[in-house]
Order: sequence, then structure tokens, then C-alpha cells
Amino acid sequence: MSVHDQPPPRKYRRLGLWLPFAAAFVLALAWSGLWVWARGEAERQLDASVASLKQAGYDVSWKAQRIGGYPFRLNVALTEARVREPSGWGLDAPLLEAQAQMHAPGHWMLATPQGLTFVRPIGGPVALKGEVIRASLKDLDKRPPSFSFQGSNLTFQPAAGAQPFALTAAKLVEFHLRPGPDDEGGVFVRVDEGRARLTGLFGQIAGDKPVSIVWNSTLSKMSAFKGADWATAVRAWTDAGGAMTVRQAGVTAGEAVLGSNSGTLSVGADGRLRGVLDVTLRQAPMALGAMGQSGVIRPEAAEAAAAVAAARQGAGEAARATLNFQAGQTTLGPVAVGPAPRIYGRQPG
Repeated sequence: MSVHDQPPPRKYRRLGLWLPFAAAFVLALAWSGLWVWARGEAERQLDASVASLKQAGYDVSWKAQRIGGYPFRLNVALTEARVREPSGWGLDAPLLEAQAQMHAPGHWMLATPQGLTFVRPIGGPVALKGEVIRASLKDLDKRPPSFSFQGSNLTFQPAAGAQPFALTAAKLVEFHLRPGPDDEGGVFVRVDEGRARLTGLFGQIAGDKPVSIVWNSTLSKMSAFKGADWATAVRAWTDAGGAMTVRQAGVTAGEAVLGSNSGTLSVGADGRLRGVLDVTLRQAPMALGAMGQSGVIRPEAAEAAAAVAAARQGAGEAARATLNFQAGQTTLGPVAVGPAPRIYGRQPG
């Protein structure tokens, strides 16, 4: 019996070997095209936003613009960025960086690694530096959009010739703006271990102790909050019936505390705050006495208000009272203690 010759080995097709590489190449090519398109869209949206702001009276500019981040991010860097709004508030940043992930192009993370300078219309520029200065912005199609700011180990330095700023430093500063249901918006502010320029009133109340601030509130009729500048937007919001519901508010300066867990506020036609807050005051007589001595309120008003606070003071040296903002005036209980805070319009120099 003879053995038949074995058939020659079959040659394997190489197509199966190259298909994954070809698919990866096509995918990479498609992703690159998508990134280039997203980069162009980001640039167009940036230009459109600047044009819209300039039409509304804002001054927006920067020295140089760079967009990168391929393949998974969009990174935008603006050098010597400058913004001024019609009423005089402004912002300058030597370097403003923004980043969005390709899977979430509407969610931007912002940072100013070299610090920034904010400009007050009356007080002048204040340089802000810190260990961390960052923010996030998303939900741009909502009113208000979601915006968060966080700064840690901050210092505040007024420019030469500028008026002093209330704080010289703070361990933590947070600001959050959130859209809500039923045309509402939430505002939250927190300052931890702030160092104030402790002269006059705060110098007498707080001594060398830090100042802390918390504010938590809800605003209604947010769709009406729009206009060419701050004053126009506030007027439109007020005319539409917009109001602020205070959920928590407090200022701690040394042993003195002013706190509130309820109240409703709005803005009058004169640009001043109006409404009522139910407040709790600790060390109120001392604080009010310091106000009178420093000239913040009239001495006779301070004396009368201190008497009211002392009469209502309970356990723990805390007094409950009503803080009323009406007809341009602030009253503590039945005692007028000074003008109501101004929300828009010219501030005293």
C-alpha cells in the first residue's frame, strides 16, 4: 500500500489580520474630524458670545487665543483677557484657561493660574491671588446657568490709589448659582476664616478674630432677569415680581453673630433693598454700640437699638428681632438704624 502525498498547506488570508487596524484607522480619522469640527464650533461660539456682549455694551478683549486639547478635550487659553460691563464692573486675567471634555462639550472648567483682578466702578481694582482659583460653567441654555466659583487661601490687594476692600484674605470663598424648577434660581455664598480690614466697626466687634459669612437663598422669576447691564436686569426682574427667599444667612465677626433663617427681599425703585428678615443677634448691644461709636449709624439710634436688643436678649446672649428694609431705610425692630443697602445705582464714595 502506498502513502498518498499530503496536500500543500493552505495559505491563510491576511484580510482578517489587517481589518482591526483598518477599523482603528477609520475610527481615529472620524474622531479627528469630530474634534476639528468641535474646535471650530467652540471658536465660533466664542466669537458669537463676544459679539453679543459688545452689542449689549460690554467691552471684551484678549491679546492672544489658543485652542487645543486633542484628542479628548477642548482647551481654550486666553492671554491678557479683559471684560468691562456698562456700569463699570470688570475683570482682568493674565491667563484665563477653559477646558471641556469631548463627551460633555457644554460643561466648562475655568481657571486663572496667575490670579485675576476685579474692578469696582467706584472703589477701583483689587488683585486676587490664591492657592486655587477655579470655576465651572454649564447649562448655558438655562436661566440662570449653573456656575460655581471656588478659591482657597486667597489674598485681596487693592491697587495703588484704590479704595480698601473689606477682606484682606480668606481661607475659602465659594459662590454657587443654580437653575431650579418653576423659573427659580439658587444662590449660595460662603466665606471661611476671612481676614477683614479691622478698623472702626469690625475692629471693635471682631478684634483680631476671623470673619465668616454664609448666604443661601432662592430667587423667583429668573427668566425676567435680563438686560444690557446690572441695573437694567434688576429692574426687569423686580418689575416681573421677582423676589428672593432667604433660607440661611449669617455673619460671624468675633463673638458677634448676625443670623437669619427666614425672610423675603426684593429691590425698590430707588435701587435699594426692601423686605423683611427675621434675625438672631448675639452680642447685639456691643455690636450696635460699636456702630454708633464708629459713625456707621447715629449714636442715638445705636443706643435705642441696643436697648431693644438687650430687652429681647435671651439665653446665650442672643436676641431675636426683625430687620426691615423699607422706603430706603433699615430698621431694627422699631428703631431706624440707617439707609437700606443699595443694590444698583451710585454707591457712596
